[in-house]
Amino acid sequence: MSVTEYEPDLDLITASGGAAAEERKRLLMIVNPYATTVSSRLRNLVISALRGSYIVDAVDTERRDHATEICREAAQEGYDAIVAFGGDGTVNEAANGLAGSGTPLTCLPGGRANVYCRMLGIPADVVDATEHLLTLANDWRPRQVDLGRVERRYFLFSAGVGLDASVVERVDAHPRLKATLGEYYYAWVATITFGSRYLIRPPRMRAQLLNGVGDHDAQIEGVTVLVQNGSPYTYFGNRSVEMAEGASLQSGDLAGLVLKRTSPFDVLSIAWRALSARGRMVGHRQIEPFSAEKLVRISSLDGRELPLQVDGDYIGSATQLDFSVAPGALTVLA
Repeated sequence: MSVTEYEPDLDLITASGGAAAEERKRLLMIVNPYATTVSSRLRNLVISALRGSYIVDAVDTERRDHATEICREAAQEGYDAIVAFGGDGTVNEAANGLAGSGTPLTCLPGGRANVYCRMLGIPADVVDATEHLLTLANDWRPRQVDLGRVERRYFLFSAGVGLDASVVERVDAHPRLKATLGEYYYAWVATITFGSRYLIRPPRMRAQLLNGVGDHDAQIEGVTVLVQNGSPYTYFGNRSVEMAEGASLQSGDLAGLVLKRTSPFDVLSIAWRALSARGRMVGHRQIEPFSAEKLVRISSLDGRELPLQVDGDYIGSATQLDFSVAPGALTVLA
């Protein structure tokens, strides 16, 4: 939908007014100007609408991890909440800057999937989400939720090592195609990546499920590991993609699954289960699920570095990665 199609609704929202000026809460809106559905005109319309009920400052991100830096500073400056306007990557960066601070984070959908917005119950349409945020001015009830963590990086809902991270790495290298084709570009890249990197001699890894004091409870070998702090794993259009089962944003633990091996037939059947309303990953012959875990260690078995993605962004590779959970580490407003 174009920006001009948003204008009438946003004007109506602005006209509806809000809390008295002396009662208005102070928001800092962090905008990713390169996000899929964000433009400078839409940015200004949203800010104008929010100023009907809030005192709003806004800043654009200029580089990777800039939102994290901004949020660390903002947490010390007395803002009542931070609004991340962008995709899941922008929200992830903001959460990494606010973790443990007590400053609430909320979000407006500016990406393609907007998984975390949907998980929090925030509408996926920016007009509806803006109106929802305006209603919160008179229903201010922040709550604490868990964050997943891999090494020093927090994640909001999911992380992956292996095939999905390789796909994200390739997709991130072509942002225009990602923005234009969305989930269909992901599907195409997944097919190419599987055939070139994971069909023959894929990287081998071991997931160790630890009890928190260093003893090994279980070890599972495979070619890809997904770790989730909540559900769903992502969205394909409007359809949720369910992978691991058992974790929620307030469960205090992690869930995940290990893909033990790859073949064309197995990948097709896994894709069907992921997208089908009736299918479940649990029970697939090549999937080993886990849940209620506090610490998961993933190690390379063949010396090759393992690609890593968090919340849909590729962030690098390593030969060993420790995943944990930070209960109640993030305060959210939704």
